[in-house]
Amino acid sequence: MEVINTNTWKRKQHYDHFRTLKDPFFAVTIPFDVTKAYQFAKSNQVSFFGKYLHDCMKAINAIDELKIRIVENEVIRYDIIHASATLMRSDKTFGFSYIEFNEDLKQFLANIDAEKSRIETTGALFPLRNDLECIHCSAMPWLDFSGHKEPVSGNLESVPKLAFSKMVQKEDKRIIMNVAINVNHALVDGYHIGLFSEKFQHYLNK
Repeated sequence: MEVINTNTWKRKQHYDHFRTLKDPFFAVTIPFDVTKAYQFAKSNQVSFFGKYLHDCMKAINAIDELKIRIVENEVIRYDIIHASATLMRSDKTFGFSYIEFNEDLKQFLANIDAEKSRIETTGALFPLRNDLECIHCSAMPWLDFSGHKEPVSGNLESVPKLAFSKMVQKEDKRIIMNVAINVNHALVDGYHIGLFSEKFQHYLNK
């Protein structure tokens, strides 16, 4: 963890401007080619959700700007970012999870399964761990959306929010999934979302 000195930070003017706005978040929706990731999941009999979320978290953790949070008026860059995903129960309600990131896919999938079990059996809405060292994300595999809006608390927020759409097979056999990402402009610019997009697609293709 690193506390950033905002007085000497190259983003000082951007930070000072955007953090005062009522809604400093901006959002884009990006189509990703998940063909190889889907084939990998099917061939190895693992969760497609777990596979693409792991690829997403590897991309998030490769971009410093997506690891920065505002904590009690301090700007902090965390070493590792985890996934706080909404996970559905058998009764079609959901709970918030906290899935610890691990570079090893097998361990990451085990972490997802543990959170699924906890949410199903406890009925709790909130996870045992609830901090800012994460992203907030939701999978909506019923909808092929091209735009998305996240709920906001009205308080100063800095956690990136992502949503994953239904995957759609195109005429050329590619499988496309739209991903919406919402970020605080005081910390993140479009350039950094472009880097994330490149990294995410890179990992999806592996």
